[in-house]
Amino acid sequence: MNIHFIAIGGSAMHNLAIALHRKGNNITGSDDEILDPSKSRLEREGMLPEAIGWFPEKVSVHLDAVILGMHAREDNPELLKAKELGIPVYSYPEYLYEASKNKIRVVIGGSHGKTTITSMILHAAKSLNFPLDYMVGAQLEGYDCMVQLTDSAKFMILEGDEYLSSPIDRRPKFHLYKPNIALLSGIAWDHINVFPTFDNYVDQFRIFIQSIEPNGSLIFNANDSEIAGLVKEKNTRKSTRSIPYDTPSFEVTEEGTCLHVNGKAYPLQIFGDHNLQNLMGAMLVSEQMGINTHDFLTAMSDFTGAGKRLQKVVDNGSFVMFKDFAHSPSKLKATTAAVKQQYSSKKLIACMELHTFSSLKKEFLPHYQDAMRAADFSLVYFNPQVVAHKKLELLSKEEVLQGFGGGVFVANETQEVLDFISSKIQEECVLLMMSSGNFDGINFETLGVTLLESIGSPE
Repeated sequence: MNIHFIAIGGSAMHNLAIALHRKGNNITGSDDEILDPSKSRLEREGMLPEAIGWFPEKVSVHLDAVILGMHAREDNPELLKAKELGIPVYSYPEYLYEASKNKIRVVIGGSHGKTTITSMILHAAKSLNFPLDYMVGAQLEGYDCMVQLTDSAKFMILEGDEYLSSPIDRRPKFHLYKPNIALLSGIAWDHINVFPTFDNYVDQFRIFIQSIEPNGSLIFNANDSEIAGLVKEKNTRKSTRSIPYDTPSFEVTEEGTCLHVNGKAYPLQIFGDHNLQNLMGAMLVSEQMGINTHDFLTAMSDFTGAGKRLQKVVDNGSFVMFKDFAHSPSKLKATTAAVKQQYSSKKLIACMELHTFSSLKKEFLPHYQDAMRAADFSLVYFNPQVVAHKKLELLSKEEVLQGFGGGVFVANETQEVLDFISSKIQEECVLLMMSSGNFDGINFETLGVTLLESIGSPE
């Protein structure tokens, strides 16, 4: 097929473009900006557009389809040309559904844990040589492309993002996948720029539940009151099987966790209630796909986590440093609690950056109340220039402090963050750096090495 991508440089779009190219399709694309890692990956595949910009002449009657990225605008000249010529235009999720219509679709949804649960299932499938097509929203270690589409795999697993599908399709992506097997990990309102009220946000998950195919399965986190409430509403088809999961029986070990399931012990490298709930969800999804519990849990013994999710930077026994993608209140609370539970004898220094649109919105700050209370020392960083760039009302340090309920040090300069860490760092401590950014210039790996040198080796 001849397929053209409008906004090919997007993090999801370029992965789909590469997957379709590898499958033998003729792929073209355009964008007004392509940055790394997308740029390098497209260049390596020989798919990088020769020039930056929009070129309506690339759109002709010879195209079988156009795939439209969220980065493009409604008045994009290539989109207008495609409409004029009557060429089928798909959003990213629409095309994934079309490509997987004849497969059993597994969709992992929820406000948090989607990437981790999806990566757990992929890890087990890879270890057990279980054929599986996939789409994951984050780059995972050991994969050079986060979309795989084959003719042979019976199942396709899709990370069910609730963000909008395209500039001309304002439906959340996960509404379009029509799962046979669905999982919901939990609901925690975060994206207030897209979903203006909590009730409106919850409605998106209600619609998702209703989209499950006849005789499908819904696996859900029974610990999450919002999800449990939706399941009780009986919004699913009568033929839908509802399967709950919970925090399993476990004990903390020096290496991570010892999990107890069906009278057997399984050593794991991951830790924390939230991660173990994710594991139980992944296990039940895998069971629905035909992977038995023992094989799944055995395969998970060397799983260390998804990319940027509680990723260990340095560890000399006395001092440990993690970086994590956590930024929403629920993720912040779960991550700090998990690290403190695992390293209960060490001091926990937790630093987070307000970086997303929602987190920097003044009226959203009260949702962070006590989100870092598990830490011994806490810092919250925000950049006033980022707030201004997002055209939001300016924040003061006092307003951020009040939003978190006190007990945190608030910084708005990178050097303040580094000074805070230096003043608190000691032997027998854990440093947790949480952000979807980098605190405006901190290289976490370099910082980890520097801090190790300053502390010295434990005796």
